[in-house]
Amino acid sequence: MLTGLRGAALAIAVALAGAQQAAHAGDAVPADPPRIGGHFSLTAADGTEVTDRSFPGKWLLLYFGYTFCPDACPTALNTIAEALDELGPLAGRLQPIFITVDPQRDTAAVMAEYVKAFHPRLVGLTGSAAQIAAAAKEFHVFYQVRQLGNEDYAIDHSSYIYVIDPDGQVAELITGNLPGHPVATELRRLVQ
Repeated sequence: MLTGLRGAALAIAVALAGAQQAAHAGDAVPADPPRIGGHFSLTAADGTEVTDRSFPGKWLLLYFGYTFCPDACPTALNTIAEALDELGPLAGRLQPIFITVDPQRDTAAVMAEYVKAFHPRLVGLTGSAAQIAAAAKEFHVFYQVRQLGNEDYAIDHSSYIYVIDPDGQVAELITGNLPGHPVATELRRLVQ
């Protein structure tokens, strides 16, 4: 029986090696990984246009979500607020931004009211569905409307805090469910 198992294992190994070799035979030079980050042009609470270049010299903390989110968004925004408070004066080098993925409900006024509950420096941005989709595409943000019935809906979405350096490059992706202290530690390391 042991010989039968060895033979079967050898046959599987040969088949796998052949499949792997066939898969790589036509491979060209591997493509570069997709670029994360880019440009956005959205609307702030006061109606002004805000772009990725509106805060020269600042590190940006971007988070995509929506105001009706029951858990991930409040958690991530609290994390950002706690980290900024812990950083003290160093936090002045950072600009936190919350971008909605629900422009239908998240008007400029709704965003203004929502973000002030988390941190006074947090900027809430909205825009047309096309503008939001373009910004989300630049950062590879997943979001999808899920119907709940009775004309109500939720939005499933990724939950990352994008740390963007002053040159506009994504320096770090931080999961939105971490406590503020480790996020502050990582931001301090990046910003100093």
